[in-house]
Amino acid sequence: MAALVEYVKESYIELTEKVTWPTWRELQSSAVLVVVAALIIAMVVFGMDYVISYILRHFYSSLA
Repeated sequence: MAALVEYVKESYIELTEKVTWPTWRELQSSAVLVVVAALIIAMVVFGMDYVISYILRHFYSSLA
């Protein structure tokens, strides 16, 4: 039990004194970057899905 208490104390000290937390502006900038990157990746995946679906629809309709 003493080891657990020591672990919690050391974790608290590390989080409050040793970790460098981002400023609000840095956090906003990173969040915008993540949203933009996620939208770009989503559009790429959507485009690939659309193209593959189009190709498969035409391929299967030519077999029937």
